[in-house]
Amino acid sequence: MTVIVHISDLHVSDMAFNEDVFMKAVSEINNLQPDMIILTGDITNNGYYMEFKQAMKYLSMFEAPLFAVPGNHDSRNLGYQSFEELVGERSWKLTKDDDFTVIGLDSSSPDEDRGHIGLPQHLWMEHQLDECVIDDLFSIVALHHHVIPIPDTGRERNVLSDAGDVLKTLTTHEVDLVLSGHKHVPNIWRINETIIVNAGSLCSNKLRGKIGNSYNVYIIDDETIEIFLNNVGGEKFLFGKYRRKD
Repeated sequence: MTVIVHISDLHVSDMAFNEDVFMKAVSEINNLQPDMIILTGDITNNGYYMEFKQAMKYLSMFEAPLFAVPGNHDSRNLGYQSFEELVGERSWKLTKDDDFTVIGLDSSSPDEDRGHIGLPQHLWMEHQLDECVIDDLFSIVALHHHVIPIPDTGRERNVLSDAGDVLKTLTTHEVDLVLSGHKHVPNIWRINETIIVNAGSLCSNKLRGKIGNSYNVYIIDDETIEIFLNNVGGEKFLFGKYRRKD
């Protein structure tokens, strides 16, 4: 069994970040003892170097291995350079126990809110997913921008500009889970055999309506994928349960 915590959209800054909520989330997540934490972008609010420095102090409080991709806010003000220096590579691949692969994609563009994967990164992703199919690996793709629109988020304007091509690759390769953030609204779509999950904001004040701060927990065994929505400091409930594809 593998336990993954999915967090997103911290927006570390003087104004948009709620430290009290973050500290509650750290305590809850550490108590879960997950195998890994996946952070789908917007670690900072403005991409400033000092915001990244502060964010790294906060992220070091998590006890599980953490893997992050940048968001559109992280790529502002040369933040993509700060991300590489302080956080790590903006696109990456990790394999767990030789049967489990996670691919991280950088969907951000400097000083733009829109998302874009681009042809070179897309071809790299296709190659990695080809190997997952050949080796029959459980596959996860993580990126900041949503691949398809999210309900309850108003007018759609920031979906990936190359979403159609990306979605085709994800579904034809039967990727098990696609994780994203960006809209601060939790949601699940299922297209063919691919489960597409959006996370809410872990600890920012930039919230829509009555939607609170939250994170997702994935419990994956040989037969099922269980997805739990955990409201920070509040209710936790089963968000979705799916049989793994044969």
